Amino acid sequence: MPKNKLYKDALTHPIFNYISQAANNLQVETYVIGGYVRDYFLKRGTSKDIDVVAVGSGIDLANEVAKLLPNKTKVQVFKTYGTAMLRFEDIEIEFVGARKESYNETSRNPIVEGGTLQDDQNRRDFTINALALSLNTHNYGALLDPFEGIADLEAKIIRTPLDPDITYSDDPLRMMRAIRFASQLNFTIEKQSFDAITKNAARIDIITRERIVDELNKIMLSPVPSVGFLLLHQTNLLSRFLPELTALQGVEELEGQKHKDNFYHTLEVVDNIAQNTDDLWLRWAALLHDIGKAPTKKFDKNIGWTFHAHEFVGSKMVYKLFKRMRMPLNEKMKFVQKMVFLSSRPIVLASDVTDSAVRRLIFDTGEDIESLMTLCEADITTKNPKKFKNYHHNFQIVRQKIKEVEERDHVRNFQPPISGELIMETFNLQPCREIGQIKDAIKEAILEGEIANDYDEAYAFMLKRAQKLGLKKD
Repeated sequence: MPKNKLYKDALTHPIFNYISQAANNLQVETYVIGGYVRDYFLKRGTSKDIDVVAVGSGIDLANEVAKLLPNKTKVQVFKTYGTAMLRFEDIEIEFVGARKESYNETSRNPIVEGGTLQDDQNRRDFTINALALSLNTHNYGALLDPFEGIADLEAKIIRTPLDPDITYSDDPLRMMRAIRFASQLNFTIEKQSFDAITKNAARIDIITRERIVDELNKIMLSPVPSVGFLLLHQTNLLSRFLPELTALQGVEELEGQKHKDNFYHTLEVVDNIAQNTDDLWLRWAALLHDIGKAPTKKFDKNIGWTFHAHEFVGSKMVYKLFKRMRMPLNEKMKFVQKMVFLSSRPIVLASDVTDSAVRRLIFDTGEDIESLMTLCEADITTKNPKKFKNYHHNFQIVRQKIKEVEERDHVRNFQPPISGELIMETFNLQPCREIGQIKDAIKEAILEGEIANDYDEAYAFMLKRAQKLGLKKD
């Protein structure tokens, strides 16, 4: 990288001119630092988040910028942290005064005091995030790179500015961030940093689950999520918060019979599904689809290793995991549970594609049928080319059958053609058990193909079923 070069082309957005003018008015050294600068040199596109550091008061600088902007702009001030934030057009800018930090062992929240730009760069998590570009008029666009972050960008290395043992112990969330950046950018964590993460893995316990999940979601959404999850496992972090996953690792052999390593299989499934969907919760379903296998694993002398009802057990485990990790206990969790519970159904169908089985699958899955098929196709990890081709061919048959049955029988958003109110009115009934029995019998008859999803056929079926129950039409 040429020395003394000015990177003014990184600062073409109008907001930088306003910040520069405000810094000049206040006579305060000002720099854009962190992710915006890193992404500029990585050619990742223009970031919508900008971090600005002032060698002085970041809050005063933000207020001065707001005065200069053409439209009235509100400044959000966070006095506790000495930071301020404002929005301009499509950009969010955070202002902070240069500072140095010190920590105690029980918290990642630092004790903060004012400092120099060098102090501020020292406290940054990684060399690639300590890059700064000057916004001062006398050297506008000058690069300050005290830790050779540009060289690390070019070498694709994650490295801390200072002693990694101290960096990760002080703020253990940085361990998650290191792995997240390695996963997102396909970078390597340099050995000293990797060893320090492994050494300090237990320190992750002081981090809130919400913060951990935020980083996990970013790893999950990276192009090849297994990169991040393997690093989490190799550094002993994963077992601290997702022991259900690490419990899947390993292969046992009894009487010459083995089972596959379900941990590494799971990571393959997540990578497969990442090629076909950006849906975060479908990717979570892929990660958790086999978690029921560890507690249900048994050896049967006649058939070998079994995992009976692992889908049911796994779907129950999803709730406990989401609750422990303080993830949303809402429709997103229910979606993941449904995908885990149904994850083997299309596989069973692939060998015997009957209309009734397909109708039941559509009924049980509803609008999530495409997501389930995407998950099941991602679950094919065999290395045998012939088997791989056959499995995918079978799923294509299932997909075609789903299309045919759905077009003919309309069971995706199944609404019973006979309502409970009609049953009560027809047989002069008060609410009772027989009403539910008749409705369930009609539904089963439709799913089994005994009658069409049609009012007239369902009505005739209702009369016959009611007669068996001793009911007479009013």
